[in-house]
Amino acid sequence: MKLYDWKEFIQEAKDVDLESFELKDSLHPKFWDGNKLVPEIRQKLIQIATKFFDDLGLEGVDIDDITFTGSLANYNWSNYSDIDLHIKVDFAKVDENLKLVESFFRSKSANWNNKHKITIFDFEVELYVEKTGETHISTGIYSIKDDKWLTMPSKTEYKIDAETVSNKAVALIDRIDTALDLFEDKKYDEAHNMASGLKDKIKKLRRSGLNTGGQFSTENLVFKVLRRNGYLGKLFDLIRDSYDKMMSMNGNYEKKFKSFIDEDQIPEEKGFDRLKEEEKYQNKVKRGYMDNKEELIGVRGRSKSSPPGFQGV
Repeated sequence: MKLYDWKEFIQEAKDVDLESFELKDSLHPKFWDGNKLVPEIRQKLIQIATKFFDDLGLEGVDIDDITFTGSLANYNWSNYSDIDLHIKVDFAKVDENLKLVESFFRSKSANWNNKHKITIFDFEVELYVEKTGETHISTGIYSIKDDKWLTMPSKTEYKIDAETVSNKAVALIDRIDTALDLFEDKKYDEAHNMASGLKDKIKKLRRSGLNTGGQFSTENLVFKVLRRNGYLGKLFDLIRDSYDKMMSMNGNYEKKFKSFIDEDQIPEEKGFDRLKEEEKYQNKVKRGYMDNKEELIGVRGRSKSSPPGFQGV
């Protein structure tokens, strides 16, 4: 059975007036001065992206571009929007195994997004790494590095951004997967805190979508992906199971608590270690994550039940 049935979305869309979606008259005034990103915000986003990338310790690899996309680069922004910050990198300069590099960057960005809550005017920064040259279909893409629009947003045409739905779903799946890794490593406190934060974020994400775009909004479609592929269930189970482990008594908890405190001081590893990344990749394969991820979000291509033009979700 297909986990993502487009027929149901089409049925739901019959009750949604696409013309009535709440589009704003202008781009967010705190972020945009006419068609230009406010200079202070542009510099801050460059600083955030550069610091993240430099901390990875990838020698001989540079950032090709930094882009700003999503609802805050469009007319459908709301108080629940976030800042989609994309870093474009030539994956081949990291390693010839591009799938391994992709997995590496997903893991690093998911870990960063879980650890940090950086906001600009109360809008949270969400960071992603993309392969240079990869086509990104969106109604609004701004090059922060070159300070210009790559794709101008439009108020007159509403499109389902299938690629954005896919990217956001994968990013959240990666973050849930990171929390599951913590649980498997018996870091129950960290797993519980991370999972609880993700639950709140997904709840906020869906509320944002329903408020601005209704059932057919990007955010609500992301929620449906996570619900149908079972990752929402995994998240709720993780919150319950990690709490139970935290409250249970078994062994020397004074020593365990000290270890938990000490672990927070351990710096994150730098650089790309192919052997370690292959081991992490294989662990995900054993859990069925990497083999099934593309099918879970439907990125292998358009299924028989999906309408033409809706590839990528």
